[in-house]
Amino acid sequence: MKGVRRFKDRLKKDLRDPEFPKAFDEEEVYASLAIQIAKIRQKKNLTQQELAKRLQTTQQNISRLEDIDNRSCSLKTLNKVAHVLGKRLKVELV
Repeated sequence: MKGVRRFKDRLKKDLRDPEFPKAFDEEEVYASLAIQIAKIRQKKNLTQQELAKRLQTTQQNISRLEDIDNRSCSLKTLNKVAHVLGKRLKVELV
């Protein structure tokens, strides 16, 4: 539990930095998209290779889409992925 306490203390300190919340929010968007794509693909019992075939791309590109550190995903690509997975892409400014 000491690790959790240290993390919470560190997060509390980081949140005082005016730039940190902005960077944190940006990271969350990319990570959330990657996780959503992976979860939906798995729920539909598709491998990365199968999804790649449907998108006419490579398995490596699907792996990059599902990488939470990836920052190079376009709206066009996300829209294609959503369509192939039977979903809609919804982008909001809140």
